[in-house]
Amino acid sequence: MVAFGKKLKERQVQEWQGYYINYKLMKKKVKHYSQQIKVGAIDRRHVLKDFSRMLDNQIETIVLFLLEQQGLLASRIAKLGEKHDALQQQPDISKISELREAYRQVGRDLLKLLFFVEVNAIGLRKILKKFDKRFGYRFTDYYVKTRANHPYSQLQQVFKHVGIGAVVGAVSRNLHELQDRQGSYLSIYDQPALPLQDPVIDSVKAAVDRLTNSTNFLNFLGQHALILQEDMLPAPMEEQVDDQRYHLMSLVLNLVNTFLYMVNTYIIVPTADDYSMSLGAAATVCGVVIGAMAVAQVFSSVYFSAWSNRSYFKPLVFSSIVLFVGNTLYALAYDLNSIWVLLIGRLFCGLGSARAVNRRYISDCVPLKIRMQASAAFVSASALGMACGPALAGLLQTNFKIYKLTFNQDTLPGWVMAIAWLLYLIWLWISFREPAREDEVSSVQEGSNSGTAVSDALEKGLNQPLLISAEDRREDEDGDQDIDESEEAPEESRRPATSIQSAYRLLTPSVKVQLLIYFMLKYAMEILLSESSVVTTYYFSWNTSEVAIFLACLGLTVLPVNVLVGSYISNMFEDRLILLVSEIVVCIGIVMSFHMFNPYSVIQYVSSGLIMFVSAEVLEGVNLSLLSRVMSSRLSRGTYNGGLLSTEAGTLARVVADATITLAGYLGESRLLNITLLPSLLICVTSIIATCYTYNSLY
Repeated sequence: MVAFGKKLKERQVQEWQGYYINYKLMKKKVKHYSQQIKVGAIDRRHVLKDFSRMLDNQIETIVLFLLEQQGLLASRIAKLGEKHDALQQQPDISKISELREAYRQVGRDLLKLLFFVEVNAIGLRKILKKFDKRFGYRFTDYYVKTRANHPYSQLQQVFKHVGIGAVVGAVSRNLHELQDRQGSYLSIYDQPALPLQDPVIDSVKAAVDRLTNSTNFLNFLGQHALILQEDMLPAPMEEQVDDQRYHLMSLVLNLVNTFLYMVNTYIIVPTADDYSMSLGAAATVCGVVIGAMAVAQVFSSVYFSAWSNRSYFKPLVFSSIVLFVGNTLYALAYDLNSIWVLLIGRLFCGLGSARAVNRRYISDCVPLKIRMQASAAFVSASALGMACGPALAGLLQTNFKIYKLTFNQDTLPGWVMAIAWLLYLIWLWISFREPAREDEVSSVQEGSNSGTAVSDALEKGLNQPLLISAEDRREDEDGDQDIDESEEAPEESRRPATSIQSAYRLLTPSVKVQLLIYFMLKYAMEILLSESSVVTTYYFSWNTSEVAIFLACLGLTVLPVNVLVGSYISNMFEDRLILLVSEIVVCIGIVMSFHMFNPYSVIQYVSSGLIMFVSAEVLEGVNLSLLSRVMSSRLSRGTYNGGLLSTEAGTLARVVADATITLAGYLGESRLLNITLLPSLLICVTSIIATCYTYNSLY
């Protein structure tokens, strides 16, 4: 990878050179500050003030030039508007075609302007990170927070980009009117459902959308999925390659796979204790029955992630077959009267977990312009499956036999899911299209000329939210050394991790703390969900339907909570503050759940469980959002990627939690609740201490 300074020079529009961020000067200034502080010639407050003023001046230069260029574009549009009005009186087909092309050229020039903003945004982002790393101070957060919402800040002009929106609107409206619409009296405003279909306008709109810095619901959910993207300048033809690999029905099949797997995970929770007892085991063996799926998933996540390097179709077919077999064995265990067949069936279900393939397909094959929506759909499918699983179990309250096969509340979840996976397999075989691999589409890139490449690079727009980015670039991986613009960075700094150990070495202390938080919240949630049937039966004599309703209600809170956090709370408070408060509330929910006074009431259990679950959901969303921004770019691709690490952390937490339930069951059901909550409390307190220590040392 070429150093950023060299990339900046290569991507600059020659006549605009004086208006780009002076990255080289600011990098030297940061080095100078560091040397001055070491010898005591300058204090930290002076450095912060001086560097802030320098950044303000740089941004002001960029913004004033941006406004000037917008004015020139507006002037061109006004002149074209006069020609348009004249053609309305005396139509001329050749002149209409020329005018339409002139408007498109304005759109292309606007793309150049958007790319100008992108290059400068990346430069600002990188120099802020370099400053933070040199001085161990989170100057980025201070600078963006104080400037982004101040009425006199130039950053506001970039964030809101009102002028750009006006130019886009004017070009779109006029192109719409210049289309062949004889006999139609409708304008673009009368047909909002029929947007203008023009490649230039589509590219501009996509670039503007990616320029937006606000944290909206889709962005929040997409980061919740932890589908990482690299922070780099656009590569030529990448958008066209994405379009060649993308297939809507294949994406839908991946989302359905995600939904069915989550249903499969939670459909047995309300009845697992009854099923265990019917096979002669203790009720608390339900922990092993539920956790067997998670145990197998620890291993399946790795081989599915590796398999997705070569194919997406074959892993999904294998997953469907294994899940069909696993659910069939789970259902047959009742008539075979074998707890081992039951456990083997659940192990097979875990071996069919293709969530790594689902994530990888979205990351690799979905075009960048809709990748955030696809990521949000992935999270929504998971949440819906989590709610539907227990709800479906509550509906399967029947008992009958066909020949020697028993169909009751214990076996029907297995039979229903086996049929569902068989139908899914048929649909998959008919409709899935294997995307072309990167080496198959590389000829498209090689065949493009330089002019087209530049145009396509401009059309791709901005890859990351402005100024806020993942700490995943080469500076974080190769140390805080100043690399001259002419130097090439080592190739190893761009290679993906080749093992779990190498991936772990790429984790910074803050990332490790966030993975600990993820482990904690998954452990607490699994304890709550997996032991719910045993605890509620013992204390409240709930039946299967009542347990199913309770679990379904918990699952239904996921999306509303994400809407609240993604659309409102995350815009009002810093992520790290939400993170810490959520951890504390989870801890409060755990403490409230302890059986300390008699009688143990339904109100206490339900309210404490709801507090714990909802706060854990908030914590999960914010935690994964932060993880998506601070993980190394080397963990955004390859087998051992960031999504795999988070999946493994969460799966291990579920395994440990389910094992805890089974082991605690040997001490008696009367002690089960308090004994299983105690590790949750200890892990939660540890994560709070680690969070406070880590962020205090950083800030």
